[in-house]
Amino acid sequence: MIKKTLIALGRPIYRTGKLVIEGINKIHFGKIKIKPGSNKLLYISLTLLMLSASGVGWWFIREIVTDLPNVNEIYNPPKMSTKIYDRSGNLLYKFYKDEDRSWVSLEKIPDYLIKATLAIEDKEFYQHRGLSVKGILKASWHNLNNGADSLRGGSTITQQLVKNVFLSGEKTWKRKIKEAILSLMVEKKLNKEEILERYFNQVAYGGETYGVNEAAIKYFGKEVDKINLAEATFLAGLPAAPSSYSPSSNNLELAYGRQKQVVEQMLLSGTIDEKSAEEITNNKMEVVVESKEIKAPHFVFYVRDYLREKLGFDNIERRGLRVVTSLDLTVQDMAQNIVSDEINKVKRLRIGNGAALVIDPKNGDILAMVGSKDYWAVDIEGKYNVATALRQPGSSIKPINYLLALQNGKSLTTIIDDSPVTYYVRGQPPYTPQDYTGKSLGKVTLKTALASSLNIASVKTLSENGVENMINMAESMGITTWKDRSRFGLSLALGSGEVKMTELVGAYTTFSQLGDRVEVNPVLEVDNYLGERVYSKKTEKITVTEPKYAYLINQALSDDSARAPIFGTGSKLKISGKTVAVKTGTTNSLKDNWCIGWTPEIMVSAWVGNNDGTPMSWVASGISGATPIWNRIITSLLKDKKDVPWPMPTGVYQANVCGGSEYFTDGREKDIICAPTPTPTPTPGP
Repeated sequence: MIKKTLIALGRPIYRTGKLVIEGINKIHFGKIKIKPGSNKLLYISLTLLMLSASGVGWWFIREIVTDLPNVNEIYNPPKMSTKIYDRSGNLLYKFYKDEDRSWVSLEKIPDYLIKATLAIEDKEFYQHRGLSVKGILKASWHNLNNGADSLRGGSTITQQLVKNVFLSGEKTWKRKIKEAILSLMVEKKLNKEEILERYFNQVAYGGETYGVNEAAIKYFGKEVDKINLAEATFLAGLPAAPSSYSPSSNNLELAYGRQKQVVEQMLLSGTIDEKSAEEITNNKMEVVVESKEIKAPHFVFYVRDYLREKLGFDNIERRGLRVVTSLDLTVQDMAQNIVSDEINKVKRLRIGNGAALVIDPKNGDILAMVGSKDYWAVDIEGKYNVATALRQPGSSIKPINYLLALQNGKSLTTIIDDSPVTYYVRGQPPYTPQDYTGKSLGKVTLKTALASSLNIASVKTLSENGVENMINMAESMGITTWKDRSRFGLSLALGSGEVKMTELVGAYTTFSQLGDRVEVNPVLEVDNYLGERVYSKKTEKITVTEPKYAYLINQALSDDSARAPIFGTGSKLKISGKTVAVKTGTTNSLKDNWCIGWTPEIMVSAWVGNNDGTPMSWVASGISGATPIWNRIITSLLKDKKDVPWPMPTGVYQANVCGGSEYFTDGREKDIICAPTPTPTPTPGP
C-alpha cells in the first residue's frame, strides 16, 4: 500500500515502488514528470491498479495456493493391482479397483522405450525444470498448422506426472496454473530418473490399464523388460490419448498411426536410424489384448479373504501385492474336471453339486480347492464355495469321538455293543440312533465300529466320552463352528454339528501327522509393490494327542477288512497298493455326503449334495456320491508314488489276539474279550 509520511516542510510524500508523488505540484517516475492538473485521474488509476493487483493476489491465494495439493504425496504409491499366483508362478487373478497397475523400476524399462517416450512427449526433459516454454510454443505452432489429426501436447513429462498424481483432467486455467506450480515443486524434490520412474508407473495406457508394465502384459503378453523396439514405439504413443489409441478401443489403425508419429520423432532426434524406422512402420506387430480371466476362482477369493482376515493385509485392490499361493494349478484342473464329470453322472440321484479339497498335510498347503462343479454354473449357485461353507459332516466326524475314547483308555479291540438303544432327555423327544443299513451288528470291536461307521456304537461311545469333551477335542483340532454348545447332544456323534471343509481337513492333519495338527495356510509368500518380501509362510504345528493314538486311528481306517461288514472288501475306499486312511459320512437327511482320506503326504476331501440342503434321492457311501470323486483324485495323486505307511510310534506294538494280529498300547491286549466276526457285506460292484 501507499505509505504517507510527514517531513519537515510539511509536504506529504506518497511512495509506491519507484513512483514518487510530492505534495500536489511534482509527480515523477524516474525522469518522467507529470504536470499538475491530472492528479484526480492519476489517483483513480492508481487506486484501480492497486485494487486489481490485490484482487488477483487474493484470488491466487484463495483459489490456487490454499487449494494446492500436498506435493509430498508424490512419494505415496499409486493404486496398484494385487496379483495372485499358483506355486509355479501361473497368474490366477488380479485384484484392482479402477486402475490395473503394477510397479516396475526404471532399471527394468528398456532404454529404447524411454527414448521413444521422450521423443514424442518431451524432448527437452533433461534441460527444463518442470516447464518448457519452447515446448508449448512448438506444440501450439504444430497444432495450428497440422489440424486435429496430428495434435501434439505441450506438457512436459513432469506436468503429465503431476496431472496424474494430483489433479483431474479438467481443462481450465486454474488447473493449468496448479499443474505448473506443482511441476516446479516436484522438480525440486525428485531427480529426473525418479520422475521418469513415477511417470511410467502412473500414466494411463488405455481402459483400466495404468503403468507401462501392465500395458506390456496386456497388449503383448510379456513384462516390459522383454519388449522389442517396435513394441516400445507402440507403447510410447498411447499416453497422449489412451482412450483413442489403446487397442482396447477396437481401432488399431489409430494406434498404428500414432506409432508412426513416434517413429518419426525418434528419427528426427537421431535415436533410431532410417532402416529401423522403415522396418517398424512397414511391419505392423501383432497386438493381442489380454482377456481378463480367473483361474481357480473359489480358491482366489478364499485367498483374498485369508489375506485380509488372517494375515492383516487391507486395501487388497490397491496395494500392489504379489501373492504366491500353495495352489498347484495342474492338480486344481484335474480335481475340477473330476468333480464336474462325477456330478454329471449322478444327476438322476438329485445330486446337484460337488466339491473337493486337496492339501499337503505336512505343511498345510492347499493344492486344490474345488468349491462347486462349476463356478459359472447357472443351474445352481456356482459361486457358492462348499469348501468354506457350513455343512453337516455326518459320520466323517466320528474319528474325533474315537480318538477321545482311545485317550480315555479304550483299545482297538475294546468291545462295543452295537445293539439298539433309546436315550431319554428331559424336555426332548426320545433319541434312538440307527445304523446306516437299518440293522445293528451286536457286539463288535471299537476298530470295526469306527471302520464300518456304525452309528449306534458311535453314539454309545459319545455317551461315555461326554458331549462337552468331544467339543473340547474338536476345538483343539481346529474346529471353530461349535461355539454354541447348548445346540448339541448325542447326535453330535453322527455329525449334527456343522463344519467347514477347510477346518475338517485341518483337524485331520492330526491323524496324518501322528498327533500334530498343522495349520492350513494357502499363502507361501507375499511381496509388496517394490518387490520387498513382507510375508513368508512358516508351518504351524500344534500337538493335539500322542502319536500312538493317532496311529491307531489310522490303522483302523486303513484296514479294508475292518470296514468289510458295511462296505465289503475292495470298495472304492481301498486304493490298491497304497496305505490310505479314509472315512465317509452321510447325514440322516441325505443332505450331505462326504469322503475324506489321507496318507502321511496327501489329504483329499470330497462332498456331494445340494447347495440349498435339498435331500438327495439315494447315496451309498463307498459306491456312489462323494467317494468316487475322492477315489479318482487320490488315485491320480498317488499313482506314480511309492507307498508311505505310517511309522509305528513309541508305545505301540503288535500282538496276536483272537486269531489275528492287532495293534496295542500299554499292554491292553491282556484284558481283551474276542468279539464274534461280523459277516461282511458282499463286495460292491463297480
